Amino acid sequence: MHTTSSTPSLATRFARNTKVIRSETPLAEDQMRRTAPSIFAQGKHASRSERYAYIPTIDVLRGLRKEGFEPFMVAQGQSRIEGKAEYTKHMIRLRHADQAAAKTEANEIILINSHDGASCYQLLSGVVRYACCNGLVVGDIAHDIRIPHRGDIQGEVIEGAFRVLDDFEAVDASVDGMKLLDLKPEEEHAFATAALALRYGERVEGQPAAPVTAEQLIEARRPEDLGHSLWVSMNRLQENMLRGGQPGRSIQGRRVRTRAVDSIDRSVNLNRALWVLAEKMRKIRSA
Repeated sequence: MHTTSSTPSLATRFARNTKVIRSETPLAEDQMRRTAPSIFAQGKHASRSERYAYIPTIDVLRGLRKEGFEPFMVAQGQSRIEGKAEYTKHMIRLRHADQAAAKTEANEIILINSHDGASCYQLLSGVVRYACCNGLVVGDIAHDIRIPHRGDIQGEVIEGAFRVLDDFEAVDASVDGMKLLDLKPEEEHAFATAALALRYGERVEGQPAAPVTAEQLIEARRPEDLGHSLWVSMNRLQENMLRGGQPGRSIQGRRVRTRAVDSIDRSVNLNRALWVLAEKMRKIRSA
């Protein structure tokens, strides 16, 4: 996930149906409200039953803040269904006080929720790389905690956040291993080819080609992205896959620009799959 935000008040659309704000300092509630009002929903959507325990995300977030977790990014999906926008899915990326002053990247806890039944409370581990503001989502080396809307939601989310925090040791080891591993040109191309299939699906004979090539997916956007380590290569692939904006060809052969991924779910799934792919490559090379 990507945003060019460099000041805490700058909110941009990183895709057609999602708004996002990322800041270098913890976000205030009024900043989050402007970008993701569903965090502050006053109640559950009318479609939810009596068994659905409604606790606004902001109450959970306030509880997390008391435990040292601060939000640095929020995003909210949009809805075409009238009256559903204020309940729709939202995502918050938080850092614990111990992580806020990290060097080139920081570990983040990702909190996802909705008040319309589209999502339970979900907690994932993530990493943000400051050079490009890439919001990576860790693959299967970290917990994927899901908490249904019933019972002591706030207490369970706070407990889950500390469980994700415990995963950061394994996440750091994975990142360090990727940084130490330089890919050969043929390995980098194979990695990009696999990432291309993740983004656009497998292409069989007779089907139109993907709008961009594997070589384009591995292109660097800034000097900090140069290099051939597995870590840098994964970050280039992630940004080009999710941010879009690369020149390509449509199925009809017209010149187009690739689209950004416009869904919180799709973004999370692609991020996690890419991390799993990179981790498998690291283990194969380290064997």
